[in-house]
Amino acid sequence: MTDERQPVRDENGPNRTRLFVGGAVAVVLLAVIGGSAGWILAGGSDQPSASSESSPPTAVSPPRPTESVPAEDRPTADGPTDNRSATPTGLTVPELVGADFEHARQELRDRRLGWRLVFGSGSGRAVERTSPSPGAPVKRGVTVTVWVAGPAPAVTVPDLDGRVCSEAADELVEGGLYPRYRTGRQGSVSAQDPAAGGTARWNDQVALTCGDAPPGTPTASPQPTP
Repeated sequence: MTDERQPVRDENGPNRTRLFVGGAVAVVLLAVIGGSAGWILAGGSDQPSASSESSPPTAVSPPRPTESVPAEDRPTADGPTDNRSATPTGLTVPELVGADFEHARQELRDRRLGWRLVFGSGSGRAVERTSPSPGAPVKRGVTVTVWVAGPAPAVTVPDLDGRVCSEAADELVEGGLYPRYRTGRQGSVSAQDPAAGGTARWNDQVALTCGDAPPGTPTASPQPTP
């Protein structure tokens, strides 16, 4: 008679072992995940991180007191203001075209401006133009060039003998002439060229010997006999 009983499965076989090991691993993973979640919810560890341990604390400087600067000394958008180079308010080249050149020169002197006369080949004493032009803003001491229509007029050379050299120079400039110093500017005039009473023209130079004249110094150029 045939024995038809089925073999009994070994419940302690390899499948049961794998099931047991897998369950243990799952339990461990759940424990790790649960611990990590708890650490995150708790705000992390109380221990400083490696980066915070290696970085020194940042020093914070106390705020500096604000320095009070007068309004006139504050720089503008164009940079600091240099009062020495600023153009004085209202100082401009006067309108001189058409005026007599001596009157034009006096106008410039009154404004403490320099002048340079350039005489022409036409006729008359009238000013034709100036540079800078009339109305242009200028600074004290700027030289204004004045063009005159006609040639330089003749003038008589003054007698400067014995005058203090600086005073003699002023007198020459006043008369339209210019000094040239042979031996410096100290002392009194001991010689001049052209001689006193001679004829010269505006812008001509007169050579002055101030102090004792060195030997051989000419006193004056001879004047032509009329």
